[in-house]
Amino acid sequence: MAIEPAHEYDQIHYDDAPSVETVPGPKTKRLLKQQNRLDSSAVAYPNDIPIAFEEGLGATVRDVDGNTFIDMFGGIGVLNVGHSNPYVTEAVHEQVDKITHTIDFPTEPRIELLEKLDKIAPGSLSGNNRVVFGGPTGSDAIEASMKLAKYNGNGHGFVAFRGAYHGPTSGAMSLTSNKSFKKEYTPLLPDIVHAPYPYPFGQDKTEADAVVDALDEVRAIVEDPYSGVANPAGIVVEPIQGEGGVITPPEGFLPGLKEITEDNGLTLIVDEIQSGFGRTGEWWASEWYETTPDVMTMAKALGGIGLPLSATMYHEDLDTWGEGAHAGTYRGHVVAMRAGCRAIEYIQDQNLLSHARDLGTYIRSRLREAADQSKQLGEVRGKGLFIGAEFVDANGDPATDLVDEIQQYCYERGVLVWTAGRYGNVLRLLPPLVLTRSQAEIALDIVTEAIAERSD
Repeated sequence: MAIEPAHEYDQIHYDDAPSVETVPGPKTKRLLKQQNRLDSSAVAYPNDIPIAFEEGLGATVRDVDGNTFIDMFGGIGVLNVGHSNPYVTEAVHEQVDKITHTIDFPTEPRIELLEKLDKIAPGSLSGNNRVVFGGPTGSDAIEASMKLAKYNGNGHGFVAFRGAYHGPTSGAMSLTSNKSFKKEYTPLLPDIVHAPYPYPFGQDKTEADAVVDALDEVRAIVEDPYSGVANPAGIVVEPIQGEGGVITPPEGFLPGLKEITEDNGLTLIVDEIQSGFGRTGEWWASEWYETTPDVMTMAKALGGIGLPLSATMYHEDLDTWGEGAHAGTYRGHVVAMRAGCRAIEYIQDQNLLSHARDLGTYIRSRLREAADQSKQLGEVRGKGLFIGAEFVDANGDPATDLVDEIQQYCYERGVLVWTAGRYGNVLRLLPPLVLTRSQAEIALDIVTEAIAERSD
């Protein structure tokens, strides 16, 4: 089906964004109060930005009080084709009226999505892969990838990385490095070792040295007979660390990991849950580094417009599982599968990969210009529309409060941004790929104003 001109990426937004009166408004305050009374104490995001959403369209959202925002966060990278993308929602409405849940019985949307994923798979995975759908979240895909590596190897341990985030379930949380996130739930899985991720900012070393040091450590963990890791099954890595602060590894790191796994008969698992599905201007961030994983996890934007869906793609040689060896009730979420198909079509038709590369270059250039005027903006990094700006104080220590102030300043003026990093001192931008150049200019005017006003 052809995409109508009215549905092209630069047409599917609220025209009045940003438009903010008083925030939070009275309706928002009422809903926040009700949520606080009824919902779990685990609710986190409204504690940073007190907002109650009413509707969204493209790269814009509106709260219950009528304030309209440019969304530079996109539901943590879920809404790559935007909020309520009409090309996707049209198919969703059609599918809801037919059938919504099919476990793993074949349906046309399921087969179509598998075929489309095969065509956009990285490197040698294209034409040589299998896909398993499981639970609805990214951490479910991580759990599947760990099971698969164990099933196909002789080990059960894993090498993960400092700064990593892979999810809140037991196995995924074991791979995650954030100690405060998991300290109340130990012991978790045994034989998980966290190696350094190459992160040269603030250290007295070059990018090349950071890569060499990180790879030397990984190889020692795997090959040193006294490393203490008896039975590794694989290496699990984010091609760009998200929660860790949008850490973009220098050249050579991912190919080096691939070499180590090949030398030692291990499985290389690449977590593309946040970095994939076009986020970086390539379908998968690993493509920037010309590294094809053995196993790749995906979720977030896979469901098209925020519908929950995750999958694990792996080389067909690893397809040794028996019937029912991995399962999940929602592996037949056919509505999300239909939405995922439409999202792929939309990204291709609208050339959003190229758009993400170009617009990401513009946004990073604006932030680097701001860095020239601010001693506290230490580094700007990223690929495509996966962007991080790290702030430090005069002593080089994390400027966490400053980033919180920038976030608040932007919110009050109609731009939604978020934070990341080990100390919360990284401004993280994950806008929908449909963000227009005009919207980016307006948003960056506000972001850079915030940096100028709040920096020393």
